[in-house]
Amino acid sequence: MKKTLLFTLGLFSTGVFAQEHFSGINISRRTGLLNASINPAELTNLKSNYEVNMFNFSGNIANNKMTFGDLVGSNDNFDDMLFAGNEPVNMRADVEILGPAFGFKMEKWAFAITTGAKIKADIIDVNPALGRALTNGVSSVAEITAITANYNQKTSATIWGEIGFSAARELYDSEMHKFSAGVTFKMLFPGSYANIAAGNFRGTVESNFGDVNLTDASAMVNVAYSGSLADDFTDSSNFSSFFGGGLNGFSTDIGVDYQWKDTESTGYKLNAGLAVRNLGSMTFKDNNNVSRNYNLLVPQGQSLDLNQFENVSNLKELEQILLANPQFFTAQEAEKDFKVTLPTMLSAYADVKLYSIWFASLYMQQKMNKDNDNQQIAIQNIFTITPRYSANSFEVYTPLSHNEISGFTAGVGLRLGGFFIGSGSILSAALGDTDQADAYMGFRFGF
Repeated sequence: MKKTLLFTLGLFSTGVFAQEHFSGINISRRTGLLNASINPAELTNLKSNYEVNMFNFSGNIANNKMTFGDLVGSNDNFDDMLFAGNEPVNMRADVEILGPAFGFKMEKWAFAITTGAKIKADIIDVNPALGRALTNGVSSVAEITAITANYNQKTSATIWGEIGFSAARELYDSEMHKFSAGVTFKMLFPGSYANIAAGNFRGTVESNFGDVNLTDASAMVNVAYSGSLADDFTDSSNFSSFFGGGLNGFSTDIGVDYQWKDTESTGYKLNAGLAVRNLGSMTFKDNNNVSRNYNLLVPQGQSLDLNQFENVSNLKELEQILLANPQFFTAQEAEKDFKVTLPTMLSAYADVKLYSIWFASLYMQQKMNKDNDNQQIAIQNIFTITPRYSANSFEVYTPLSHNEISGFTAGVGLRLGGFFIGSGSILSAALGDTDQADAYMGFRFGF
């Protein structure tokens, strides 16, 4: 088995605990800083004058090739399952940590200071035949496979920290209706980054009883890295340098919120919001930074030995192999510092009172950038319906989602006071099988 970047990032993805984070609880009528993370206008709806977030954690992994049962119970190799079939491989793995935070409201205004840490690892549109060629070192038969992929396929991982400053204001407030608007400005602290991509790949893979070669091939290859992931992407400790790169980026969230008040209680009949999130980017400036493009060209009749990638364990080693084969890889001038764009998205939601303390919510998440672009952090499109039983101190709910990568998932969650725990996929995993695994928990309190 070859320890290529494709395989190792895929293996890392299964190791993050696991994409909608905090599915179901993020638009609970127990409004807190978690609600404000998807729409800063929600700060005006805080249940208490003061809100403290202690710690929230969410982990998620989704893919289009393997079920959760395959990952935990199959005897097949991980890479065999990942690169099976003919459909391009897609996998999204996320960890989101919301650290200590404080919010308060006064008259028509509300404010908050938040902290967070993010990990994202992705496999995007990787051709499975190419993946098999790079990860399967031994074949029992001789094979010749022609590959054409007229798009950019890549694997990447990004780590960063955030400190946010939020403000929201009531724009209109009457006995029946309330409109609010809010904004969050985030300071970004890039930690580490790794990316390898092959655009417009064309070639023929010849596998002969363990000897794997590439011929008649062309592609535009990008290799970029910064921080600890450049040195070793098999060590999980290298995925914890959230604030290692200092302040080198900014982003903005902007949102509006509407409430149709319930005159028979202190709550609402309808709470709806719209927000644009993650408008921004960050620049990686570590001492070991590299972002370089290579023009791959292997003429017909010549061949590139893919077995030489067998023991690669970091991107520096990978790049040394590329530079050692100048007859096939023409290196362009490297960039020392490079910019990575956050996954800008549009979020829309509505929480409707059905009867007494029975509610149902709709949530939609739509990405606004192309995942395939180099130096673009990826995200899923998601639609979720969540029926819920929501008392003041107790809440139970069932998020039902359709995810771009993993398809349908069903989960369950529970809130007791300020503590909550849940999963967006545990029911679908228990009742059948699912291509997603996720879980979250957290604690906050108001006074």
